[in-house]
Amino acid sequence: MFCHPDFMTSQSMPRFAQMLATAYRARGHRVQVWAPKPRVFKWVPYRRLAKWAGYMDQYLIFPLWVRGAAKRVAPDTLFVFCDQALGPWVPLVAARPHVVHAHDLLALRSALGDVPENPTSITGRVYQSYIRRGFRRGRHFISISAKTRDDLHRFGGVCAATSNVVYNGLNFPYAPLSVEDSDRAFRAAGLELPPSGFLLHVGGGQWYKNLAGVIALYVAYVARVPNPLPLWCVSPQPNPDIMALLRKLPDGLVRFARNLASATLQAMYSRASAFLFPSLAEGFGWPIIEAMACGCPVITTGEAPMNEVGGEAACYLPRLKVLADRAEWAQSGATVLSELLAENEEQKGRRRAMGYAWVKRFDSNRAIDGYLSIYQRIVDMELHGGAADCGLNQSTRF
Repeated sequence: MFCHPDFMTSQSMPRFAQMLATAYRARGHRVQVWAPKPRVFKWVPYRRLAKWAGYMDQYLIFPLWVRGAAKRVAPDTLFVFCDQALGPWVPLVAARPHVVHAHDLLALRSALGDVPENPTSITGRVYQSYIRRGFRRGRHFISISAKTRDDLHRFGGVCAATSNVVYNGLNFPYAPLSVEDSDRAFRAAGLELPPSGFLLHVGGGQWYKNLAGVIALYVAYVARVPNPLPLWCVSPQPNPDIMALLRKLPDGLVRFARNLASATLQAMYSRASAFLFPSLAEGFGWPIIEAMACGCPVITTGEAPMNEVGGEAACYLPRLKVLADRAEWAQSGATVLSELLAENEEQKGRRRAMGYAWVKRFDSNRAIDGYLSIYQRIVDMELHGGAADCGLNQSTRF
């Protein structure tokens, strides 16, 4: 299994790789995780040249090691790339059985000018071209959503022998918590949440999480109700643009928290009156199913993959297309939110039941079984000389 180095900024992919390795070993498979070591990076970890030192470890030193190590493994070994962003390493084993996991193509789409909200520098465009040139050598792909698979073929230009969709499974046992259990979790985290209810947003602060849109929607909601629910944002502290929007609100109505444990987040989902997640784009959208699994109604964006993940159990807003339209968009979003909050107990119960039923398809064991089934087919196909057909007719969705 090829994985990002743990000395770089992002930790989500190393965690994904570790999750897979643990699950595969539990099913009796022999697994090795290959990732670059900080040979150059360790000498400049906190300086301006750290990024370039990391690139030397990843794209100069590590490939030399892989060429030797790959010769020493059995011919029927499957090489698994845990992220399509590891594309520069794909050509190293392109002639061997392999598969590439694709999570999202947002960086590539931005580099190609398809996402005006996220312009990319010249060096960023060159880097994404380098990554794409590598993963296009891949023959087998597994995407986390149909949207990601479509982007992989449209923007990545891959010629795949197989291209499958396996939905992510919940990586924590999210489920509704009682008032007592959730209060206990809040106290353990040092949080004091209002018993009358609150609204919730969860995001990492990236441009596509649309935190400014969340705040604008909340401003519109506050302006139309006498006793608005407070808003909790589990995200980084606000930047100046967000602060400017917050100045339109009374003090204390919006609170920020970050780095919460999954158990604390479960308590927040369980007690929130509504979850606001109007992303501009996603690769998958974990928080949508996390909230539903805890019985929290979801308002998200009515475009793929958000509507693919939310199904009929979520409420949808149009995507915010242009910044100049944000005020009108926020007003329509506030209407949807007000209507959702005004549902009676019977309606709320039906919505929760729909969410519980829907999230059952996002099961971690089901995802692992799907991966392993595809892996076995790839090994069988490659050892018997399967040819790429550049199409999707062999695709399977798990």
